[in-house]
Amino acid sequence: MLVRRIARPLLAASFVYGGVDTLRNPQTRVPGAQPVVDTITKTADEQLPVQVPRDVEQWVRIDAGIKVGAGALFALGKLPRLSALALAGSIVPTTLAGHRFWEHEDPEERFGQLSNFLKNAGLLGGLLIAAVDTEGRPSVGYRAKRAAKRAGAATEKSLEQAQKRAAKAEKKAQKQLKKAS
Repeated sequence: MLVRRIARPLLAASFVYGGVDTLRNPQTRVPGAQPVVDTITKTADEQLPVQVPRDVEQWVRIDAGIKVGAGALFALGKLPRLSALALAGSIVPTTLAGHRFWEHEDPEERFGQLSNFLKNAGLLGGLLIAAVDTEGRPSVGYRAKRAAKRAGAATEKSLEQAQKRAAKAEKKAQKQLKKAS
């Protein structure tokens, strides 16, 4: 559909641009990302058997790479549901790291951060819609249920046929037994 061909690149553009900018200059994002990375690594260390890297710049670069890769795939319409989901997962920590409006006392600064926070929330909403968009085709869940019904019906039909053949064979065996005796 034409709308998807136009909307996907428009939605992906800010992610690709921001990701490329961050890959070129990740140091500007490190201070804002520090509290989020600290929280994530602390939680991961408590719940995972391996130690998670603590290098904030590395996490910023990984996030930027996800934005560029998934954004490009989404813009091109390749794996759109998966790439939208990856972008949605990427925008949450970015928003929490970069737009902490609740920490600002200055009303102008707070308003600017709140506006960007809400803009990212809107982008997240669009990405979630895109992640469940089946482009008019039946969803995977629907197709799986339908395939399961078909498989069940085919199994029942095969069972009925096998039972009929067994009954026929049993009758034939009884006739032969009567002839033999």
